[in-house]
Amino acid sequence: MFLARVEGNVTATRKHPSFEGWRLIICQPINQAGEAEGVPLVAIDPLGAGMHERVIISSDGIAARKAVGDQKSPVRWMISAIVDEPIPS
Repeated sequence: MFLARVEGNVTATRKHPSFEGWRLIICQPINQAGEAEGVPLVAIDPLGAGMHERVIISSDGIAARKAVGDQKSPVRWMISAIVDEPIPS
């Protein structure tokens, strides 16, 4: 699991059928200070996270495939929580 910031939406003219009806979000992993760490990742969003919100993303592909209902889906990342309050230092 990573702390990340929502940076945008993915628009695709063609996508895997298991992504039908799912919002695909660009998430930038960040540290506790809010600074970018690593490369942006694409995650499915079952929670409706807003632009620039801090979220927790999970790389549990099994849980993500279960969420989309397709065990052969290429999905890997999923937003699992929206962070409401700052993380204490």
